[in-house]
Amino acid sequence: MEYVSRVPRPPLDGLIDDLYYLEGASPYARLMLPPSPSALLIVNLGAPFRIRGGTDLETAEYADGCVVTMPTRALDFGYPLWTRSVGVHFKPWGAAPFVPMPVAELCDRPVTVEQVWGRPAVAELRDRLATASGPHEMLTLLEDELMRRLGETAGLGLVRRTGSVIAATSGAVSIGDLSVAAGVSTTHLAQRFKELIGVTPKRLARSYRFTATLLAINPAEPIDWGDLAARAGYFDQAHFGHEFRAFTGLTPTRYIEVRRRFLREHPGHTLDNWPLPAD
Repeated sequence: MEYVSRVPRPPLDGLIDDLYYLEGASPYARLMLPPSPSALLIVNLGAPFRIRGGTDLETAEYADGCVVTMPTRALDFGYPLWTRSVGVHFKPWGAAPFVPMPVAELCDRPVTVEQVWGRPAVAELRDRLATASGPHEMLTLLEDELMRRLGETAGLGLVRRTGSVIAATSGAVSIGDLSVAAGVSTTHLAQRFKELIGVTPKRLARSYRFTATLLAINPAEPIDWGDLAARAGYFDQAHFGHEFRAFTGLTPTRYIEVRRRFLREHPGHTLDNWPLPAD
């Protein structure tokens, strides 16, 4: 698969981790994406793909693309034989200025890009992307579209400042201390986070801690789960195992099995950091 990405220009860089272009054959028909502290926008330029956003939801098909606010559970992606898209990896608070509905309503419930930006605008954007000369021009077009849509969002400064502290500490920070430093109550802070991210500060901190722990695992080496849990600040290995299942639906040992399968069958693949076989 071809994967091209870049960080956007200011002020988008305070909202977005990267813009990306993806094209090629998926390594598996279905991939499981563990939840991470990030929101996602995909503008699809190929055949429709499918997403299951939670165990209580049916699998839905997305032709034009989708918007996924920060997930709390793993997502199951079903890809066509050949996929082509451009997209945005937002910081947890980054999607709020571009979504006209309350972000909390979208938690673990992906929506189409049409539902967010309207059919005419999305059709025009997809046409311009499809006729661009290459990935870099496509990312510039997407960046320009985001700049055009960027506006003021009430409470975003507060959420961005406190969220950035949570990110910098990988979740190892007292939410009470954050609210005191920000000069607001914990209730007010939680309300703003729910409005603009879809989860509370405490939940965001859990997500950052879990993600940092997961990315620290080297599946090619033996793993001392007890030591890993202790270093990550979990109360004990049982608590860590519970968090693992809550976030991914897998036990830690099962996760390693599928990670090793992915690396064994597709060494050096573009997507070898996060997605896992789901079939």
